[in-house]
Amino acid sequence: MDYLCFRAFCCKGPPSPRTEYDVVCVGLTGSGKSSLLTQLCSESTDSIIPTTGFSIKAVPFQNAILNVKELGGADNIRKYWSRYYQGSQGVIFVLDSASSEDDLETARNELHSALQHPQLCTLPFLILANHQDKPAARSLQEIKKYFELEPLARGQRWILQPCSVENMDAVREGFNQFISLLEEIDQEHIPSRI
Repeated sequence: MDYLCFRAFCCKGPPSPRTEYDVVCVGLTGSGKSSLLTQLCSESTDSIIPTTGFSIKAVPFQNAILNVKELGGADNIRKYWSRYYQGSQGVIFVLDSASSEDDLETARNELHSALQHPQLCTLPFLILANHQDKPAARSLQEIKKYFELEPLARGQRWILQPCSVENMDAVREGFNQFISLLEEIDQEHIPSRI
């Protein structure tokens, strides 16, 4: 008996496994998808180049691991995004809040398309308004209004988070809220025991 007490007190054993979620990350080229994900993984951002196809990164958090499938954002790649949606449990959409009007309009169209896609329309969305550290960055209210998030995403679970690579705490805060949404949906799908 003393041995068991000693083991329970001193030997914690293996950590409990973290839940894993498969999520897709989309946004136009230059929105900062790769930079944000690389920073979250505590990797060097020195050699980041635009994603040309897709890349997969396991991003660890305290209570979950996000297997993020990041899709390239160039014109010739965006038309293939929907081929990679299957199996996703959530969506991360990164937008450059300091971009030109034309790019913002393109981002708006792509976000609307994703929000209405049959494989994504019931999933939680984390919308990262990146580059908030730039002088031309639009406010959250401007983005919310321009992207018509209130009327378009009504009934959907979404988070609009301002961020930049200079403020990774804000990025982590957005991801933690996103993980909470993923966990809520997980709980809803667990059959109740009678």
